[in-house]
Amino acid sequence: MTSSRSPFATSEWLAIAAIILIWGVNNAAAKVATGVLPPFFVGGARFAIALVVLIPFLRPPFPPWRQVLPILLLLGPLHFGLIYYGFSIVKNLSPLVVSLQLWIPMTAFFAWRVLGETMSRSGLAGMLIAFVGVAGMSLDPHAAGDLPGILIGVVASAMWALGTVWVRRTPGVTPLKMQALTSLVGAPVLLAASALFEPDALQRAAGASWMIWGLVGWAALASTVGASALLFWLVQRREPGRVTPWFLLTPLLSCGIGVGLMGDHLTPQLLLGGAATLSGVALVALSERRAAAAAAAAVAVDQA
Repeated sequence: MTSSRSPFATSEWLAIAAIILIWGVNNAAAKVATGVLPPFFVGGARFAIALVVLIPFLRPPFPPWRQVLPILLLLGPLHFGLIYYGFSIVKNLSPLVVSLQLWIPMTAFFAWRVLGETMSRSGLAGMLIAFVGVAGMSLDPHAAGDLPGILIGVVASAMWALGTVWVRRTPGVTPLKMQALTSLVGAPVLLAASALFEPDALQRAAGASWMIWGLVGWAALASTVGASALLFWLVQRREPGRVTPWFLLTPLLSCGIGVGLMGDHLTPQLLLGGAATLSGVALVALSERRAAAAAAAAVAVDQA
């Protein structure tokens, strides 16, 4: 694992940027897809498609199932079953997307409680400011009718945060093998839930357009195979509390899509919340720069 306080490598910055872009677009894709297909079916189809691509990574040795199964359930059917159901019941994309970003401060909390990790004071302050901005956006009056979906997003965020932290306890599992195992568990569980609770799923799937199936494929390949694998790679190299604050930029991209293309309302409260989020991320960035400078100075002293 990379030194916890060394500066991010270029590859790590590129991974962070790719995750923000993929997740930002994927939130809008999920809202559109669940408007046509039932939510558990969307989740199951997403993991089934991903599993086809990831089968080559399902090779022994495997971690102990008692250790890895709770992670797979949290990051697979539990988290995604909830968020797809949330997307299917909300009218506006932005509030739910904002609530889903609460996994970022929750990850820092679980990393502190479970792994004993720390953050700098300026980094912690930036995270708190960004959290306040996210909370402010979620309290927008236009979000009142979507409160059940927002609450579902909070619960789903907690599941994802805990699973993300537990991934750090499995450093011997490569990111793509972890995604393959997650898909192996997620596909049958969500498809079984769909068969049980969504009796019209196959009929609706047969009538879905190529665009809807393209969005499901995007979620499977770009997000499940791509972005999530990059995330696991990052948190196996770095403390989650250093990595996750940057993903607070994701809701700003998703909200922009919601406002520009999907008819979400742009209000002063939403703008203020977004500004607070960016301010918090900027403070975290300043903390990262100071940490990188300190690490470079320490290396220079050791080499002197």
